Amino acid sequence: MATNDVCFASTLFIPKYHVTLIYYLRVTTQKRVVYAETFLEKLKINMASAYLLMGSPLSEILKFSSNNIKGWLESETGSIFNPVHTKAQTLLDAMRGALENLADVSKTLFENSGKEIEKRNMKTYGRARALNKLSRMFLDRIRQIKVPERIYYDSFSDFVQETKKAFLVIEVDIRNWFPRISPFFILDRRKFLTVFEKAKELLKEMHSFLTKEYVKTKTLEETFQVIDKLKNLEDQLANLKEEKAKAESEKSSIEKEIAETQQKMTDLKSKGGISQLNQIAMDIETLSTEVKHSLQHLQKPFIKLQSLTVHGGGSGLTPEELNKLDQYLEKPFEALAMEEAGYPLLRQILQKLARSIADGKLKLKPYKMRKAEQAIENVLNKNSLAGLHQKCVDVITRKRQLSTSAEVAETKGDLSRLQQLLEKLERRRNTVESRESATERAYNETLEKIRNHKNQVEKNIFGFMGRRVRIE
Repeated sequence: MATNDVCFASTLFIPKYHVTLIYYLRVTTQKRVVYAETFLEKLKINMASAYLLMGSPLSEILKFSSNNIKGWLESETGSIFNPVHTKAQTLLDAMRGALENLADVSKTLFENSGKEIEKRNMKTYGRARALNKLSRMFLDRIRQIKVPERIYYDSFSDFVQETKKAFLVIEVDIRNWFPRISPFFILDRRKFLTVFEKAKELLKEMHSFLTKEYVKTKTLEETFQVIDKLKNLEDQLANLKEEKAKAESEKSSIEKEIAETQQKMTDLKSKGGISQLNQIAMDIETLSTEVKHSLQHLQKPFIKLQSLTVHGGGSGLTPEELNKLDQYLEKPFEALAMEEAGYPLLRQILQKLARSIADGKLKLKPYKMRKAEQAIENVLNKNSLAGLHQKCVDVITRKRQLSTSAEVAETKGDLSRLQQLLEKLERRRNTVESRESATERAYNETLEKIRNHKNQVEKNIFGFMGRRVRIE
């Protein structure tokens, strides 16, 4: 090759065939000549370089759906994965048969030793019992070995390890007990050992296959499993999406019903008698404030008079007056409104209060005492509560009349039923909101799992194939 010749040679591995491309580039003064030679060669080479030189650069990203990625991966790796998986299944089936044979010869040992025990021959009795117990343990250990129904690397590996442990224990028992049983049951023992040795050889072959061949496809197999899990997760996500939509629709319907019920209640409250009752309630609240304000300077003296009466201090209050005093302290509006004209009970209470103050039975600060005496004077001698008392009586009378009307009774019944319906709807809404929140959490968690599974599949494929893929 001339000095100014440049030679590029790359050895490529393409899944279905092997191609070696040799490019000779000869540089001349005015023109370039390209020579290419292609020939087949069974040689493993770098797949990344192959795709690069074939016009598929590594930066190119292949896009697949979760439904298509498995089929594509199977077509790309079937020539590698399928033979290994088939061999794993063949070995597993062979070991299943070997274990069944081992169980059969163990059963034979158990039955024959049992027959010898029944003969009660002192020469063989002890050895027969030992073999009978030993064969029963063999059977138990063999039956405890679970052959996996489906082949995966992990299940195959676990099965090999489990079988290996069981065989090690059996081998120790054989080494310890068969010499003691000898020379009896020689044919049965020889048959057992032959079957056991074949099973051990098969186990050895499985272990070698596991560590030298199967392990190379472990990541690929795990990728197929992750793809299956991904598909299941997407099905779960679709179901959760439907549940979310259903919960949102149900919540919207309930909220609409709540709004309609509240509007009906508002309309009823603004109707005739109920509207008047609401206005009366506002009037009562206003009058209650006025009564409290009018009796504010008597509050403390009333409390002291009450205490004086309860502790037998000689206030002179009758039981009826004491009850009225308690009512003035707790609910002054109701107390005044229920008084007869001229509020006689209040007058009697105030007269006895004034006498107790004059007699020195009630101890008050000078300022409070002056205010209390002035309030007593205004009520007893100036009728300061006359107008307020009449207002209270009038509003209570109107309230009683409206409350007993047929229209108000019917409206109250309707309001009560609507209130019960409203509470029921609100409980339903709370239940739906709780279910909606739980579904939302599950939806987000599933979405995160799907993202992680997609990333894992993409990472695995790039790791063992050098191909960049994106699962959409």
